[in-house]
Amino acid sequence: MDNTKPIGVFDSGLGGLTVYKEMKKLMPSENFVYFGDTGRVPYGNRSNETISKYALQDEKFLLSHDVKLIVAACGTVSSLCVEEKSVFGIPFFNMIAPAVNMALELSKNGKIGITGTAATIRNGAHKKMLQDKGCVDIYETACPLFVPLVEEGLFDKDDPVVSGIIARYLQPIKDAGCDTVILGCTHYPVLSGAINDFFEGKVQLVNPGVALARAVKDYLNGCGGGNMGGGKTEFFVSDRPDCFVKQAGILLGEEAPCDITQIDIEKQV
Repeated sequence: MDNTKPIGVFDSGLGGLTVYKEMKKLMPSENFVYFGDTGRVPYGNRSNETISKYALQDEKFLLSHDVKLIVAACGTVSSLCVEEKSVFGIPFFNMIAPAVNMALELSKNGKIGITGTAATIRNGAHKKMLQDKGCVDIYETACPLFVPLVEEGLFDKDDPVVSGIIARYLQPIKDAGCDTVILGCTHYPVLSGAINDFFEGKVQLVNPGVALARAVKDYLNGCGGGNMGGGKTEFFVSDRPDCFVKQAGILLGEEAPCDITQIDIEKQV
């Protein structure tokens, strides 16, 4: 493996920046190429056939940048390709297995909650993998309003709109006595403070970005292909870059990068 090749990361929009953030923190010397399909977001309410088509186009675009591996930083896409270990001959990572493994490590009472987009919950990838690993007390809930909240910059735990929506979706998981909750969409970690407040600090929240970053680092260290790049990142979007700047600041928790390239993903592939 060429250590200087970048890691390719894609998402249906910009939520995957929370995954990129964790990878960059853990592997600061790696080069990255990030593509956010902002022109076709969200994927979560589309058919599986359409999601698969879009994901394939996203992957082909990253391959055109000679990436050494591809990360699907999208819970919806990940829920459809949970068994894939490679794509087009290079390593492929999704968000499901790392999050499930972390949840099983953290849980003390074996009761695990799963949150995600409608498509992620419908596809049931987290639940199936947990069941395959012997976990039977599983509680799922789709949280479709979490993404709009984050993208509007609404994530303060003291905001009654935020706390009300969180309670509406997560009360059943709280009532079930879950001690661990998987945040099955890349936007959801931004709401961690408010979600943790709702659970009164009594649950372990699984940030899929943290879990996935650790899995990628372990893989690269194992094959001698990690931490040898220059720490550079190229950002691409399929809609207006100015929209990227606002959302990236929220999702990264810092000043957004200003060098962003807009592409026509349909023409690129």
